[in-house]
Parts: sequence; C-alpha cells; structure tokens
Amino acid sequence: MKDSKIRIGITQGDINGVGYEVILKTFADPTMLELCTPIVYGSPKVATYHRKALDITASFSIINTAADAASNKLSIVNCTDDEVKVEFAKADAESGKAALAALEKAVEEYKEGLIDVIVTAPINKNTIQSEEFAFAGHTEYIEQRLGDGSKSLMILLKDDFRVALVTGHIPVKDIAASITKERIQDKIAILNRSLKQDFGISAPRIAVLALNPHSGDGGLLGKEEEEIIRPAIEEMSKKGILCYGPFAADGFMGSGNFNHFDAVLAMYHDQGLTPFKVLAMEDGVNFTAGLPVIRTSPAHGTAYDIAGKGIASEASFRSAVYEAIDVYRNRERHAEATAHPLRKQYYEKRDDSDKLKLDTVDDDL
Repeated sequence: MKDSKIRIGITQGDINGVGYEVILKTFADPTMLELCTPIVYGSPKVATYHRKALDITASFSIINTAADAASNKLSIVNCTDDEVKVEFAKADAESGKAALAALEKAVEEYKEGLIDVIVTAPINKNTIQSEEFAFAGHTEYIEQRLGDGSKSLMILLKDDFRVALVTGHIPVKDIAASITKERIQDKIAILNRSLKQDFGISAPRIAVLALNPHSGDGGLLGKEEEEIIRPAIEEMSKKGILCYGPFAADGFMGSGNFNHFDAVLAMYHDQGLTPFKVLAMEDGVNFTAGLPVIRTSPAHGTAYDIAGKGIASEASFRSAVYEAIDVYRNRERHAEATAHPLRKQYYEKRDDSDKLKLDTVDDDL
C-alpha cells in the first residue's frame, strides 16, 4: 500500500563528497521519518561505507523501487554498479557516472508517480558531464527532463529571505548580453507566481537589483538600468505585480533593505548568491521554481575539503527536506483555493438601467 506521507526522492550526488554524510545524519533523527518517507537513489554499498567510515548511527532498507518503500524507514534504491569505489575528496569520472545514474532513476520514478518531490545532494559539475548530461547543473537538467516546456528560476532561500536570479550558470563575460527586458519580465512573472503558489504569499513584494555599480549612475556607468531593467519593472508593475527597483546591489543587502521584500531578483549568480551565502549559507536552501516538479537541494556543494572527516553540517540538507514538504503542501492548498475562483462583479451604467457584469478572476499574476 502506498504511504500517505510525502515521498521524498533523494539523489546521492557525488559519492566522494559530503552527500551521504548529510543524508544519513539527517535521517538518523527518527522524527524526520515521521514527517516524510525518504527514498535515496544511490548505492547501499556506498551508503554503508560512509556510515561506517563516519560512525553515523542510521539504518536503512534496500529496495528495488520507490513503490516498495515502507513508512518510518530510510530506503535506498540501488542505481549503481556495486564495484564503484569511494575515494573521499577525489573528483573522478566514476563518481560522476554514479551521480548521474541516481539522478536518472529518480527522474524516471518521479514520472511514474512513485515519488512526490526531489531533493538533490550536491554533484561535481565537471565529473558528471557526459553525452547524457551536458548541462551547467541540476537546474538546467531538471528543466529539460521534467519542465514540460516551463522555464525554471533558481531561488536561494532561508525562512523569509529569498534571492532569485535572472541569469544562472553562465560566464561573467556573457552576463550583460543576456540581460534583456523580456528575460527580466519572464523571471519576475515566474517569481511572483512561485511566491503565491509555493509560499502562500497573496500579494508578494519583489525587489529588483541593478546590473551596474550604483545602479548605473544615470547612464555614466552603464545604460542597462535605464534602457532595459527599469522599463521591464514598470511594465510588470502596470500588470499588477508589486516589483520595485532597480536598486544598487552593493548597499541593498548590507543595509537590511531586503527585509522589506518577499524576494530579491538579482541579475546574475554571484550578485545574488554571494550575499545570500554570507548571511544564510549554514541552512540555506536552493529551490527550483517555475516547474511542475518540486526540487530542492542544500545551498552548499560537494565540500571536498571536509569530505570523509565527519564534520559536515546537515542543517542545509535538512532544511531542503523541510522546504520540499512545505512547498508541496502549499501547492496543494493553492490548487484547492483556486480550483473554483469567484467571479468579479461590477455594474455598467447604460442609459437609466444598471446591468450586472461578471468577469472571471485572473490569478496568473
């Protein structure tokens, strides 16, 4: 019988990093098993090696598919060759193949309806590259495999602090050319919709950062603010979205102005993620918004520098599990609340008579 609790599909990530350490530490706490049914896609042999090497008291069951997962247990679906070897802190092709095999299996079983959400442990973006994986990271891969044509948006979050990105994993030299009015508007729309359906915020406020220093200084340090970013904000504001800016990025975070908004939209990766990780890396979460699938991950990487030492904190991974559960429930509530929308009612004056007009509420924004 299928478990009624939310089924969390967890990919093992890079087996030479801290992925298994944070997974096993998280579910060594029995209260976590009361919240969800965790299914790890990976290798029981590798998990056992990590458990013994790091002296983690976590037990698990070996299953063939998520359909066999039992309640109140951590389960592992074997996706890799039993001969794969763990070499802590080493970036090698075998660990990349193992990470990809786990990810592919999780995607396959998500499509079959066997898991509800996906939480990904960190990968090495170089070693996972292959003919099957020619992407900059998890976000782009999942968008293609599970997006159904939708566009994704990377959001880093901790509690009510959320940072989203207009551009993601691209070289710095390509950033300015990638900043277009249409792209900014697309990201604002996705972010606004996500804040409503995924976080339950009825009228979200979005701050948009500038691209250039000092917001371009009136065109002295760049014209993108006046020619691209500001017009994009103004047009989206006319559509009813509460978005403001562009704000100079250097002082926006340090001044605490982000506390006045439900989310911040940064122009590029390091502009948004550097201050976020300074303020919230310990238990921050990476959430892929805009897609039908719910996918989260910890805000850190493979952490080779501490892999195998037993000192990795599971706080960020545990928060990623919590966030996946919360978003899943929020989407259920949002779908229920908007399934039968009320219609607007207003009167149109014609001659000496009043005529009742009805119009369907548009919740796309």
